[in-house]
Formats: sequence, C-alpha cells, structure tokens
Amino acid sequence: MAPYKLKLFGLLYFVQGIPYGLQSGLLPIYLRTIGISYTKISLTKFLYFPWLLKILWAPFVDQYGTKQKWLLSSMFGLFLCSLIISKLHPKTDFPMLAFILLLMNFLASVQDIAVDGIAVRLLSNEEIGYGNTIQVVGYKTGSVVSGAGLLTMMDHISWDMLFVAISVIYVIAIICACFTPEPPTSSVTETRLPVLNPHEILKEVVHVPGTIWTLIYVIIYKLGEQGTVSMFPMFLLEHNFSPAELGLWTGLVAMGFSILGSCLGGILMTKYNAFSLILSLFVVRVGNLSFQTLLLLLFESESLTMKGAAVLSIILQHFLGGLITTLTFSIMMLCTQKAEERIQATHYTFLASFEVLGKLTFSAVAGLLVDKLGFPFSFCIFVLLSCLAIVHVCKPPDLLPEQKRQ
Repeated sequence: MAPYKLKLFGLLYFVQGIPYGLQSGLLPIYLRTIGISYTKISLTKFLYFPWLLKILWAPFVDQYGTKQKWLLSSMFGLFLCSLIISKLHPKTDFPMLAFILLLMNFLASVQDIAVDGIAVRLLSNEEIGYGNTIQVVGYKTGSVVSGAGLLTMMDHISWDMLFVAISVIYVIAIICACFTPEPPTSSVTETRLPVLNPHEILKEVVHVPGTIWTLIYVIIYKLGEQGTVSMFPMFLLEHNFSPAELGLWTGLVAMGFSILGSCLGGILMTKYNAFSLILSLFVVRVGNLSFQTLLLLLFESESLTMKGAAVLSIILQHFLGGLITTLTFSIMMLCTQKAEERIQATHYTFLASFEVLGKLTFSAVAGLLVDKLGFPFSFCIFVLLSCLAIVHVCKPPDLLPEQKRQ
C-alpha cells in the first residue's frame, strides 16, 4: 500500500474516533466529578443517534459535490464545535454542551461517509486488507487517546485548553485532507441525475451482488461475542475481581491485543482467502466461548489458575475480535466495490449501519438474558448464536478477486 494512502487514512480515521472517545471515555467520568447527575450522564448516550441515522444523509454525500468537499466541511465543523465547547462550562451550560456534542456526532458521521467513500474508490483489491487495518486501528487509537488518554491529563490541563488542543488536531487533519486525491468519476456517473428517492436508493443498494448475504452476515457475525464481551467481566466482578483488575485486563491489555489482531488481519487478508480465514476464526471463537462457559461452571474465586484462565480467555477473545472486525470490514468494502460509483458511499454506509445495529441491539438484551436465565444458560445461548455465523459463512458470495478464491 502506498505510504501516502496509509498515513492519510490513518490520520483521518484517527480524528474520526475522537468524538466517540470523548463521549464514551472522558465525559462520563468528568461530568460525574463536577456533580452532574447519573440521569443526565446516561442521557448523553442518545447523542450517538446520528450514527444510526447516517444512511439518511449518505445519498447527499454520494451524489452532491465531491467527497473531499464533504470531508473538509465536516472537519471544519468539528473544529468549530471543539472551540465552542472550550468556552462552555459543563455544569452551567449542559444543554448547550449536549447540543454541540450531538452536532459533533452528526459531523463525524458525515466525515465517516466521505472517508469510506474515498477509501472504496482509491483502494485496490490488494490494498483493502491493509486499508481496513488502518481504519480499525486508527479509529480505536483515536477513541483511546481522546478518552482514556485525555482523562489521565485532566488533573494537569484545564477543560478549555483540552478542547483547544483537540481543535488543533482537527486543523492538522484539515490541512492534510486538502491533499486527499479525489477518485476519478466515470462519464456515466457524471451524466446521471441524482436519485434521492429512498425506495429507489434502497432497491439499487440491495440489488448489488452479494449485498443480501453481506447484510445478514454483518447483523449476526458478533451476536454471541457481544454477549460474552459485555457479561463475562460482570461475572468476574462478582467473583473477587476488582474494578482495577478488570480495567487493566478488559481495557488496556484487551485493547492492545485487539489492535494487534486488527493489524494481523490486514496482513493475512493479502495472502489468503478472506472467507476461509473468517470460517477458521469463527470456529476458534466458538471454542473460546465454550471455554468461558465452562469456566462459569467451574470457577473458584481463590484459584489463581482459574483467574489466569479467565484473563487468557479475555485476551484471546479481543485478539480474535480484532482479526474478525478487520476482515469483516474488508468483505463489506469488496461488496461495495461492485456497486455503481454514485451509490458506493451509500452502500457501504448501509452495511455499516446494520453492523452497528446488530452489535448494539444484542448488547442491550444480553443483561436481560443473564437476569432471567443466569450466566451458564445465557452463555450457552451466546455459543449457539456464534455457530449461526459459521453456518452462514460456509456459503459465501463471489466477492473475491480471481487469485484469492482458492
């Protein structure tokens, strides 16, 4: 992959992760330290809503103007939002802060559509694996730096200087984005009139080869994993793991192995059949989830061996998760490259929205299952759901280039 592409996409996806890191890592803890109620802090989760609705404005990004103009406009808006927040006080200006954060999520979702649209057009089949490694690692790094990273600096830097620093990062990203190559547009695409009828757009999107298979895949591929990722730490918390220990192993160490898995996924994608890799990883993941289920039944709080086994299962879980996520985004991009140029960003956004929806929906009901059925029965359900993904990926569509099909 060309070095300029690698650096450019790395920076763009890094800044794209900043709003999520701020709202998931830094703000909840900071807001609580200044006396904001738990109710208000919980309500900030609704500020993520633009990410679920971005399919509604994806056609505008696709069919009006250039991706570079949308990218620069959205990042300039994020720069202004950061400066405005630096002048607000969270306790006295909470409604305005919430509105600006909502606007930041909207602008970040527009940036996401534009960057993904550029990536789909610029990356060759051989570069997709590396490109999606950059996407996953860049986004995760941006969210970690703006969340846990900036949180550790809150004792040494004021609220206003924190967001001034973030605005400077956006300025650097804007300057670099000015040199983003705009993918060439075919003569057929240039002569086509914009189509904004939702029914027509949906019909075009689902008729792209491989879309229905990929749509089902992104909805189900992490169902069981999401249940165990959210609930296994809760089980350990009830069995003498301290919050500090869980923070270390499920936060810092797990994220490190997740990023390592994402990096390896990009390398493997260039050498092997993506669907064969995914199938193998799904089988290993079911084995790890089954091991965690067994640990639930045999766990002894005083046993160091049991604690070590639990930690190892968490590390393997996040390592596999990083691998699978990178390969999944690569498959989504391969599918999107079969769409017409004028709907490619919309098509990828369509798949990405359902990928998020599938993970969030099951994360929301996992706790209900545990409350009703207990940990062992719930984890058996998680294992069975993970098997669904194995069955589905056994019959993949024809998305890979000729040399990667065997």
